[in-house]
Amino acid sequence: MLNRWLHDDTIRVLPKMENWRQALEACAQPLLAAGVITPDYLTAIMQQHSTLGPYYVLAPGLAMPHARPEEGAQGLGLSLLKLEKGVSFDSADNDPVDVIVMLAAPDKHSHIETISALAELFSSDEDMVLLHEAKNVEDIKKIINRY
Repeated sequence: MLNRWLHDDTIRVLPKMENWRQALEACAQPLLAAGVITPDYLTAIMQQHSTLGPYYVLAPGLAMPHARPEEGAQGLGLSLLKLEKGVSFDSADNDPVDVIVMLAAPDKHSHIETISALAELFSSDEDMVLLHEAKNVEDIKKIINRY
């Protein structure tokens, strides 16, 4: 199911980013290019980070940035950025972050199945190790295709 959203156009593997803002911008690019989110969506995530801290850093090395539907989500979508060298998100227990999955949903209901599939992936210790070790888009797609 996740391969409907995470595929060659929405998965990127990059060496490193200078900071969390740059990482979020890079992760957002596929969703911006597809019109799934507006620039306001990314701005909302960054503003919330500044206000609340890294609320979307879920586990060691893993972030799932998202904002409210009305903050610029035009459709349902995911993008995944895998960094070869993780970046600090100011999350003491979970830095550095090297896997970033951006979620956009246009309403409160359409993303339930997507969240469920992501939760299944995120709760698989074995697949998360493989995801953190992934070197290219093909490695990531092999993992994603199981969910």
